[in-house]
Amino acid sequence: MRRDSYDAYHGRNRFGTFLKVLIVVLVLLLAAAVAALLFLEPYFVYSSDGVRLELPFFQNKDDPDPDTSAPAVVVTTPQATPTPEPEPEFRGVLLDRTALYDGTAPAQAEQAGATAVIFDMKADDGTLGYISQQALAQEAEVSATDPAINAAIQLLNSGDLYTVARVSCFRDNTVPREHGSISIPKSSGNWRDDEDYRWLSPASAEARAYVTGICRELAELGFDEILLDNCGFPTRGNLNNIRTSDNYNPDDLTGPLETFFQELDAALADYPDVAVSVVSSQSVLSGQSDGSGQTVSLLEKQADRVLAVREGEEALPALNGVPVAEILTQPGDPAGKQWAVLSPAT
Repeated sequence: MRRDSYDAYHGRNRFGTFLKVLIVVLVLLLAAAVAALLFLEPYFVYSSDGVRLELPFFQNKDDPDPDTSAPAVVVTTPQATPTPEPEPEFRGVLLDRTALYDGTAPAQAEQAGATAVIFDMKADDGTLGYISQQALAQEAEVSATDPAINAAIQLLNSGDLYTVARVSCFRDNTVPREHGSISIPKSSGNWRDDEDYRWLSPASAEARAYVTGICRELAELGFDEILLDNCGFPTRGNLNNIRTSDNYNPDDLTGPLETFFQELDAALADYPDVAVSVVSSQSVLSGQSDGSGQTVSLLEKQADRVLAVREGEEALPALNGVPVAEILTQPGDPAGKQWAVLSPAT
């Protein structure tokens, strides 16, 4: 071994130590920047002018940013009070049942100056102007015989013509003959009025069901209005010959009619647009009794229209909220009043 030889001495690497420290510092700064970015992110505001930082503790709460939006302009338009439409004038004329299918109904209505046509769908003799599914109607054979009549009625009712189905409710000369238990009685058999017509009793639940069933069928056929005639107990003929019984209690004539209208409401519940009108008398409209069981309060509650014959020169009394039409023997003046002709044209 040579004594004068030696290994090279490298000494401490100062640059390497500085580099390591720098890396640690940069990592710490990066971590702090990320933390600051996450903390301040909700306070960055992005706008068309760029990005700015709005810290809450640097803002003056007493000096809010001025509102630069344009002031709202409110324009108010006066609302006109709606004018209720006047009640359309009702001028109805009774036509023969042949007009249900022969196409002449519109022309006949125009010729009479009428706004509505009326058909006798349940006549005083008990016959029907259509084919009914009511058991009593089938047993008494009172339905129409033309198998196409119901379809013809529906076709007519689908047009623009206002159609009214007259129903002689309890004056019925046919069904009581076969079913005396539901009729107005006398000492023996059916009671008859001054024209020898029998009557169903409004106090009979079966009789009421028969009439309300017919009204529902007519609503199904598309009639705009159902006109209830002879709607009550009889007022004509020798009433003293009527035998007091469950079917005729002179001390309670209104009660059965109230029940009838309640049952009619239920029967027509699916047809809210079908109007119900009632033939009454000037006596009832004046607040008196005519023996039918009708009252002013009952009519005002149940009827959409009331028809009556004027007695004497005085006008028919008005009802609260219910239009009153005068029954004439022939078409009248179409201006100024409502009217209906319920007698067949001669």
